[in-house]
Formats: sequence, C-alpha cells, structure tokens
Amino acid sequence: MSEKIQATEDHHLSLADVEHEIHHHTELPSTALSNLLDAFVHRVGAFFSWLWIATVLVIIYSVVSRYVFGQGSVFLEELAWHLAGAAWLVGMSYTLVHDDHVRVDVLHERFSLRTQAWFELFGILILLLPFLYITFAEVLPYTLASFEQGERSQAPAGLPFRWAIKAFMPFSMGLLILAAVSRLLKTTAFLFGLPKPIKLNKDA
Repeated sequence: MSEKIQATEDHHLSLADVEHEIHHHTELPSTALSNLLDAFVHRVGAFFSWLWIATVLVIIYSVVSRYVFGQGSVFLEELAWHLAGAAWLVGMSYTLVHDDHVRVDVLHERFSLRTQAWFELFGILILLLPFLYITFAEVLPYTLASFEQGERSQAPAGLPFRWAIKAFMPFSMGLLILAAVSRLLKTTAFLFGLPKPIKLNKDA
C-alpha cells in the first residue's frame, strides 16, 4: 500500500487521484503550461503590488501638504488615482491566478467539485474570455490614440502622459487573458485529463 502511495506521489496523477486530491485541497490540478502562466502573472502582480505602497505614501504626502502647509497639489491628487488605478487593474489577474476573486459562494460551495469545474469551464469559455477579448480589442486603439495625441491632464498643473494610465487597460486585459487560459487548462485537466495534470503538492 505504501509503495502505491509513493508511486502516486512520484508520477503524474490519474484523474481519479486528482479528483480525490482536489476534494481535500479544494483546488484544481496544475499543468505544465498553467504553472508557467501562473508564475508569470504572479511575478508581474507582485511587482506592481508595490504601487499600493506608493499610492498610500502619495496620499499621505498630499494630505499633509494640503492641511498642514496649505499647499494643495493637483499633480499629487492625479498621481494618487493613477497609481491606484494601475495597481487595481493589474491586481485583477493576480487575484484570478490565486483564485481569490469574488464568487457567489452561497451557491458555489453547495455544488460538487465536478459541477463547480463545469461552471468554471463554461464561464471561462462563454463569458470571461469573450469579454476580455472584446475589451482588449476596444481599449488598445483607445490607448494608442491617446499616445499619438500626446494626451495629458486637462488641469494646467496636472500630470502629463495621460496615455500611461490608459496603457494599463490593454496590459491588464492581456494579463487577465493569460490568467483565464491558465484557469481553463486546470479545469480541462480536471474534467478531461487534458492537458495531463501534474502533482498538486510538491515535497517541501
């Protein structure tokens, strides 16, 4: 019996093993490609998460300047929401990769794991990926037009390079597409065994 368990740990899991393992760990199996996509999105998200610290520091500096020294700054106000907007946009893909996005858990948790996987499959294919593709196709020319026009803030003392924040829209949609494809691969690996699932847990 112990030899069988060891063999399962050392080799690719069968679908039955995967389903059993998932019920204990409540996560979909990984695949080689999904691991690569997840790692990339995770690193990008972790890097841009520092924008939240920058946002807080800018807000604190702006508030102190305005209410202590009486020196308000449109530049700082716009910089704060630019940074927050960029961090939020990139954070969506990071959240999806880590499966921390909002669900209707009152319903989702009542379904069997296989039913949850089918909902994920159809949701990604019919709703998420088409929405992301349409959004990406719409915001890309919008961003390029802003860049070509050298768009800047309408406020005299505002930020230049308004296209920079707009560039985060197609960028974040691209990251979300990668995260959605990764999730789709995990779902098909669980439901159909394609791509072949790999071990859920690695030895520490």
